[in-house]
Amino acid sequence: MPGLAVLSGLVLSGSAPAADEKKPSYAVQTVKDVVYYDGPGQHKVKHKLDLYLPRGLKDFPVLFFVHGGAWVHGDKDFFGLYALFAASYVRQGVGVVVTNYRLSPAVQHPEHIKDVARAFAWCHKNIATYGGRADRLFVCGHSAGAHLVSLLASDESYLKEHGLTSKAIRGVIPISGPMIIPARFMPRVFGTDEEVRKKASPLSHVRKGLPPFLVLYADKDLPGCDGRQAERFCKACKGQGNKVELVEIKNSDHIRIMVSAGDAKHLVFDSILGFIRSNCEK
Repeated sequence: MPGLAVLSGLVLSGSAPAADEKKPSYAVQTVKDVVYYDGPGQHKVKHKLDLYLPRGLKDFPVLFFVHGGAWVHGDKDFFGLYALFAASYVRQGVGVVVTNYRLSPAVQHPEHIKDVARAFAWCHKNIATYGGRADRLFVCGHSAGAHLVSLLASDESYLKEHGLTSKAIRGVIPISGPMIIPARFMPRVFGTDEEVRKKASPLSHVRKGLPPFLVLYADKDLPGCDGRQAERFCKACKGQGNKVELVEIKNSDHIRIMVSAGDAKHLVFDSILGFIRSNCEK
């Protein structure tokens, strides 16, 4: 999982993605700090999300994004990275939601995924008010966020708490995310119970009827987030008859692949946008 100094250096040095100049181009309307959960145990910061909307457009698809940070750090405002990421898709007519969620060690699994499910359920219920299509919601995340969106789609128990199933998800886009939580890995996040770790692993929940997946990873990715886990997950999905695409990004690493996801001239961006558009045609 990336260190703050490395990521800030990439963004602040000018290597962050440039503005998308492709046509069509929509202005970005931003709605910040929307409360998605106000029940017992509400966190005044972590139970909020941001909306990035294509101004003047109606009935647009929406990319629901979950940040990374090893389940222990990061947020929706991280050095402005996700605002840059969101703007590139908004200019192409795709709304973006970037959510916070509670972090360890203040909470342990499954509280992170419960928050992500709450935020997604809020989006499903309310996005039409902002012009988006509730039946065209795509979930995307990087690193720990990739794990969380994959778990959201594969283990329906978290969505069912909100009266939803994985059919509410039009497509899933994990970027450099772990699909297996191994023994003794980050006990402050997942505890020490092996059954809990198994249940926290998206690979354990592969079944028929999953939403389409676009799985991306870097050729120089971190161990546990690299091609071995991605290939294993995709093979399992295909074995159950699910639609899955696997894309390796060359000359990239765990940080750069996320930065590239907001660069309109990069394969990562093209892959994500193409996946959204192709799955909106059905």
